[in-house]
Amino acid sequence: MTATGLYSPKPGAAPLGRMIATQAVLETKMLLRNGEQLLLTVVIPTLVLVLFSSVDIIDTDEGKAVDFLTPGVLALAVMSTAFTGQAIATGFERRYGVLKRLASSPLPRWGLMTAKTASVLVTEVLQVILLTVIAFALGWSPHGNPFAVLLLLILGTAAFSGLGLLMAGTLKAEATLAAANLVFLLLLVSGGVIIPLDQFSQSTQDVLSLLPITALSDGLRDVLQHGAGMPWGDLGILALWAVAGLAVAGRFFRWE
Repeated sequence: MTATGLYSPKPGAAPLGRMIATQAVLETKMLLRNGEQLLLTVVIPTLVLVLFSSVDIIDTDEGKAVDFLTPGVLALAVMSTAFTGQAIATGFERRYGVLKRLASSPLPRWGLMTAKTASVLVTEVLQVILLTVIAFALGWSPHGNPFAVLLLLILGTAAFSGLGLLMAGTLKAEATLAAANLVFLLLLVSGGVIIPLDQFSQSTQDVLSLLPITALSDGLRDVLQHGAGMPWGDLGILALWAVAGLAVAGRFFRWE
């Protein structure tokens, strides 16, 4: 108590920006301390890059295998963090009542989602740095416009975040765990990450080309391997997935 009879410091919520930043730091720490999350976000993409770049298993046509694989592995890293990892973590937070309690705090719900998104972006920056260093050590020779790469990664993150939050906010935690891991494995094999799309039939290629993982991996490959300009087609597909996924997630997400 002060001499005037008032509490010091004055009780009340912290500024909104500080609340979001603090929650984002907490989300990032929890993500990086989780063993399963690290397996998805760091270990698996790194192993895929090193193994398939070093061993002649996949026919990548002309050029070095690492030049083909690195863009796909970068796309895989985005999917593992923004979709699989976020879906599983958020699903169990909803099950155990964490989201319900956070929703009753001074931090608004949109602020919580902003903090989660910031955590995903920080993790992806660390992933990209790590994978880029490893790829250079393996002899990677990138080309293209860095701005196009950045735009692809941002839209890919938005697309996968929307899908991950939609799954976490509508399914039970156990179902989210199973479904997210299954989708991760299926898209790893069929999304153009390590197997070129021309290995599939034409009708299958037409379907797979509409998936966000395919658009992201192909767009990154066009820019980084072939030195293409802005991949508008792939960017358009990612933008559609991002808008649709985030809109539907916002509409049907259940906090408890």
